[in-house]
Amino acid sequence: MSALDKTRDAISLGSWPEGVLLGELIELLRAHGDKPLVFTYGGKPVKPGYHVTEVKAGAFSALDCGANPEEWSELFVQLWDVMEGDRTHMTAGKFAAIIGKVTKHVALDHSAKLTFEVSDGVAPMQLYQTSSALIENGSIFIALTPRVASCKPRDRWLAEQSVAGCGTSTAGSCCR
Repeated sequence: MSALDKTRDAISLGSWPEGVLLGELIELLRAHGDKPLVFTYGGKPVKPGYHVTEVKAGAFSALDCGANPEEWSELFVQLWDVMEGDRTHMTAGKFAAIIGKVTKHVALDHSAKLTFEVSDGVAPMQLYQTSSALIENGSIFIALTPRVASCKPRDRWLAEQSVAGCGTSTAGSCCR
């Protein structure tokens, strides 16, 4: 997580191109527990009546397209984007407390990848990852971006090329 940076009229709390880990997000939310928590996705904020309808933890074992075994843990938070009565956005502290309550019943790995499943109850559920957080107008805004598929062997190769000083070039065109 980056240090607090002033950008426009907002304070950036962090940027995560690869998504945020559960522990990082909870630490951030606890530090700003009294502020309303607003998730944004598809260019719009969730409605003030949104619910956290489910939190589930998973340990995955897989084989990637290069026949490499993969293992990771992931936490899925399901958001139901609805308007109910005169509700307001829940506070960051309430969201952190919900995750804390889940921890009493389900073993949560705080280094787990965090995925959000979002639906308005009409459109199909879609997968998102957290890309950034900022404080603006007294609220915390957590930007959710669609989770895209990737090729793990290619991603590892690109990371190796970057470490070797080749930058973030496209596959197959590294400096020589």
